[in-house]
Amino acid sequence: MEVTLLNHTPLWVCSNAIRTCWQSFDKGDNGGEIDLALIDRVGNQLKHASTLEHLFYNFYIKGISRACLQELARHRIASLSVKSTRYTLKELKNESEFKPNDFDNASRYIVLTSNEFVDNASINALENLRQILNQNTSLDIAKYCLPESYKTELSWSINARSLQNFLSLRSSKSALWEIRNLANAIYNALPNEHKFIFAECVYKD
Repeated sequence: MEVTLLNHTPLWVCSNAIRTCWQSFDKGDNGGEIDLALIDRVGNQLKHASTLEHLFYNFYIKGISRACLQELARHRIASLSVKSTRYTLKELKNESEFKPNDFDNASRYIVLTSNEFVDNASINALENLRQILNQNTSLDIAKYCLPESYKTELSWSINARSLQNFLSLRSSKSALWEIRNLANAIYNALPNEHKFIFAECVYKD
């Protein structure tokens, strides 16, 4: 799994939005310590979290499973542009045979769980898919036998308020292990100066 932060809104945009409500622009310090304290007080402590919606983060996420993607899609106030299996399944067509226990080769296409029985079932499904593709089956039909472990990648954009919600739910020890890893990777990819907005949302072991 790889998470890359592509772009983010500077913090002064959020403090400026907060100061708009009281027209207190003259009390700001252009995104300095005074403005950061204002964001923390209003957005986090006083829970006027709508002000955090002015902050956006754009990520590129690579190497998560389709199972993880399904859970990610449940967070509706976010935008996803996902790698199309319809157009990219042909990547498998010219691969050599996937054999049981060939975890290194298969891991280029599937997320492994460290459970040998589950991982071998995914490898068998991958080999079945490869054979179907070599029968010149339509990609629209072939994708119906994709294993849930099949890897994908996406561009993901989300505002700070929704990201707080995502991190609080998905970094929990009760979350699916893969999306928990994703939540922690997303938090780690944030600019250090932004992390105070989310620090209380991340589950600590």
